[in-house]
Amino acid sequence: MNGCGTTCAGLCTEQGISTVLKADRALLHWRAMRGLGDSGLAEQAVQETLLRAWRACARFDPEKGSVRTWLLAIQRNVLIDLSRARAARPVSADWAEHGELLELRHASPDFADGLIDGLVLDDLLARLPRVQREAVIEVILRDRAYGEVAAELGIPVGTVKTRVHYALRTLRRLRMAA
Repeated sequence: MNGCGTTCAGLCTEQGISTVLKADRALLHWRAMRGLGDSGLAEQAVQETLLRAWRACARFDPEKGSVRTWLLAIQRNVLIDLSRARAARPVSADWAEHGELLELRHASPDFADGLIDGLVLDDLLARLPRVQREAVIEVILRDRAYGEVAAELGIPVGTVKTRVHYALRTLRRLRMAA
């Protein structure tokens, strides 16, 4: 987009969209999976979020928050739209799914919930040892392969897997205690 000014989100450039994809794609996908429960719809939600953000790049206001916060707000709207569409046009007449669709129809996700989820995640990750935190961020949040992360860190793949395993175990315990 050529209309971006000095306060744009940077998504109108190849480097800007690349940076956002590296930093936030895994988080966006994780939140979409959590909200929609379907891998295909989650990917659609991520793509729609990025498309809407790209179209609105020039309207980004850094005084209101970071690019990540702005993306999460856009994604919240996308998830609501997809949930409503799915509830209005169910694809199956299976009675087990019918109850779930009714629950989705009356759901009203709160922006504060998403923001709190992000803050809680940041807090929980900060409690991990540095090596475990790095492994979880790279493998889980950035959706990178164990082998790729191991090569980058110069350690065996098994070590990366072990770090992720113990980090996730610790995160589950911390989350339950919170």
